[in-house]
Amino acid sequence: MSEAEALQVQEGLLDRAADFPLLANPVHGKTLHYLDNGATTQKPASVIEAERVFYERSNANIHRGVHWLSQHATDLYEIARESVRGLLNARLANEIVFTRGTTEAINLVAASWGRANLKAGDEILLTWLEHHSNIVPWQLLCEQTGAVLRVAPMTESGEVDLEAFRALLNERTRLAAFTHVSNALGTVNPVEEMTRMAHEAGALVLIDGAQAVAHQRVDVQALDCDFYVFSGHKLYGPTGIGALYGRKALLDAMPPWQGGGDMILTVAFEGSTYAPAPQRFEAGTPNIAGTVGLAAAIEYVQSVGLDAIARHEQILLDYAQEQLQRLPGIRILGTAAHKAAIVSFMVDGIHPHDLGTILDSEGVAIRAGHHCAMPIMTHFGIPGTARASFALYNSLADVDALVDAIGKAQSLFGIRS
Repeated sequence: MSEAEALQVQEGLLDRAADFPLLANPVHGKTLHYLDNGATTQKPASVIEAERVFYERSNANIHRGVHWLSQHATDLYEIARESVRGLLNARLANEIVFTRGTTEAINLVAASWGRANLKAGDEILLTWLEHHSNIVPWQLLCEQTGAVLRVAPMTESGEVDLEAFRALLNERTRLAAFTHVSNALGTVNPVEEMTRMAHEAGALVLIDGAQAVAHQRVDVQALDCDFYVFSGHKLYGPTGIGALYGRKALLDAMPPWQGGGDMILTVAFEGSTYAPAPQRFEAGTPNIAGTVGLAAAIEYVQSVGLDAIARHEQILLDYAQEQLQRLPGIRILGTAAHKAAIVSFMVDGIHPHDLGTILDSEGVAIRAGHHCAMPIMTHFGIPGTARASFALYNSLADVDALVDAIGKAQSLFGIRS
C-alpha cells in the first residue's frame, strides 16, 4: 500500500471510483487520473442506466398525449423537477425551470427579466471572478437596453473585495449577478452576505451555482437569492440539462423568452396567451431523458452525502496544495480563505498548454487555459493556468500522479534534475 493509499484509509476518504465506468479505461496505456471535474464530471453507472431505461421503456413526448407512455414520461419529467427543488430547497417545484445548463439559464433571465425591466442608466453589478457565461449575456443586455455594467474588483488572494462591492451598490443597481464558486480559482464567495448587501440596496440577485451544487449543500431559501442556476453535467448528470431557480413572483411576472409549442395556452393569428411558469419558459420538446438522468445524479449525490463529499474534497484540496508547493517553481493562483477543490497553478518555464499535453501522456487529465475567465487572467497578467479540479471519486493517488507527472514535465524542460 502506497503512502497516499494508507493516508486515504486513515482519513476515511470516500472510495467511489468503481461507480464510474469511464474511470476504468486507460489513456495512452496509463491509468486514467481524471482531474478536469470543473469542466465536467464523469457519470455513475446509475445515471447512465437511468437514461438507457428511459429510452427503452418510457420514451414519449410529454404534456401533449393522452396515451400511457406520454403520461408516464410526463410523470418522470415532473418527478425530476421535484428532485431539483429538493436539491436546492426551493419552496415550490414550479420555481424550477429546466434549461440546457447554466449558460442558457443566465441568458433566459437576461432576455426575459432584463429586457422587461431594465432601462437606460440602470446598473448590473458583477465581480471580477465571473465565468464568461455570467458576463457576456449582461453585456448584450446592456447594449440592448442602455443599462450599465459595473464590476467589483478582486483581491490578490482571489476574493471579491466586499467593501468595493458594497460601495458599487446604489439606487440604480437593479441586479447583482455573481458566482457561488469560482471555476478558475476555487474561491467560495460569501454569497449570503453579498445577497444581503444587494437586497439592502434594492437589487435582485442571481447566483451562478455551476461549481457549487456538486460540492456543498445549497439552500436557496437560506441564501434568500432571487435566481440560482446550475448545470447537470457538473453534478454527475448528463450534458444538455440544467436548471434555473426563480422566485415564483418573479417568474410569474416574466414574459416568455422563446416561443413555440408547450409554452402557450391559446394561439391565434391575432395573438397568443401563455402558460404559467415554469412551462412558459420550456418551449418545444425538452431534454426529457436528460431530466431523468439529472434526477438519478441528484439521487446518487444525496446517497453519498454532500457533507461527506465536502469533507473528502477538502482533504484532497489540502493534500494537493501541500504536495504542489513542495515542487520548485510552482505558483498557486487563488489563495482564498474558503476554497472549493480547485487548484489553479503555474509552473515556471512551462506554458500551461505544454504542461497539459505532457500530463495527458502520463494519464493525468487537467484543464489548461483561461477557463472561460479571461478577466481573472488579465488581473494576474497571465495567459492562463493549469487547473486540477477534484470530485468525489478522486483519491490521494490521483494527486500523487499529478505531482509526479509535473516533475517529469519539469525534467523534460531541464528545470528539475
